[in-house]
Amino acid sequence: MKVFITYKIPEKGIKLLKEKFHVDVYEGKNFLTKEEMLERVKYADAVITQLRDPIDREFIDAGKKLKIIANYAVGYNNIDVEYAKEKGIFVTNTPDVLTEATADIAWALILAVARKIIPADKFVREGKFEGWKPHLFLGYEIYGKTLGIIGMGRIGKAVARRALGFGMNVIYHNRKKVEDDYKYNAKYVDLETLLKESDFISINAPLTKETYHLLDSEKLSLLKPTAIIVNTARGPIVDEKVLYDLLKDGKIAGAGFDVYENEPKITKGLEKLNNVVLLPHIGSATFQTREKMAIMVAENVIDALEGRIPKNLVWKND
Repeated sequence: MKVFITYKIPEKGIKLLKEKFHVDVYEGKNFLTKEEMLERVKYADAVITQLRDPIDREFIDAGKKLKIIANYAVGYNNIDVEYAKEKGIFVTNTPDVLTEATADIAWALILAVARKIIPADKFVREGKFEGWKPHLFLGYEIYGKTLGIIGMGRIGKAVARRALGFGMNVIYHNRKKVEDDYKYNAKYVDLETLLKESDFISINAPLTKETYHLLDSEKLSLLKPTAIIVNTARGPIVDEKVLYDLLKDGKIAGAGFDVYENEPKITKGLEKLNNVVLLPHIGSATFQTREKMAIMVAENVIDALEGRIPKNLVWKND
């Protein structure tokens, strides 16, 4: 059997697969074109995809031998899951293993934006630091403030757990109240209340039809002028152009981005603002996490090709 990997993943996962199957790994620097993807999937029994790969009906139809589409990510909005299910093809993801790393990045963004870490670093590197001054790079305190979490799943809870150490008041909005929110001293509120009351907002929801532009112009207008918002989930949850205008006009204090609405493109002008931090989608980018993801995605493929139901079927994780 043949496994097609659309972009090289850590070696441990590839090694597991090579012990059992023929593995076609794309090792180029640039991403494969759609035409190249369609050609390679023709001969594959399994495909390991990346979150930027558009796995649509055309791709699924081209993979006439496919038994599994294993996404090397926790999110799977890049895949037409319902169509794959109709065709009898498993779709899996890599939950749990990237929870802590992504929560760390959310907090890195909160701290970096609130305390102006990036412009302050640049200031020192450019030789402008002359000594301590009372008004040099004044930022916003985090301890004791209100943190609003949009999406109280695994990552949202991990973000909330870290907030305990900062003595924060945690409020959250989710599809429904979570049973163990007491562990994080967190209170369930409606979205409007969260946006009005939060000093810091962390977006941790999945991208679905319901969450696309969840934060539109009407919702974003509810933010405090001192609010800071960070997104480590999916870019299209926020209307990025509206958020840019608010940041540019000083109507909110700042924002941290690890994801973008039209990734990898960003809204023109964002890169010029000094009240934002821009990261290249590195939420899960630790050596340990990416390796665990590779092992998990390989195990999903092995299960499917050896006749077992994979552990991480996405329709079991909904």
